[in-house]
Amino acid sequence: MNHDPLRTRKLLLHKKEISRLAGKVVAKGYTLIPLKLYFKDSFAKVEIGLAKGKKLFEKRDTIKEREARREIERAMKSK
Repeated sequence: MNHDPLRTRKLLLHKKEISRLAGKVVAKGYTLIPLKLYFKDSFAKVEIGLAKGKKLFEKRDTIKEREARREIERAMKSK
C-alpha cells in the first residue's frame, strides 16, 4: 500500500512567509516554480522560486530575436 498521492502536503515555512507567497500568487499574477528537488530519508525537499510571466509584447520580441538568429545562422551556414 502506497501513500495517498492527493493528500495535503505540509509547507515548512513560517505563517508570514506562506501568506506573503500566497498573496503574490493570487494578487499580482506571480507563479511558484520548483527550482530544485532533494530527497532525504522519507522526505522530499523542494526549493521554490517566485516568477512573473512575460507580457505579450515581450514574447513577440523574443520570437523576433530567435527568428533573426536563425536567419543569421542559415546565412552563415550556406556561405
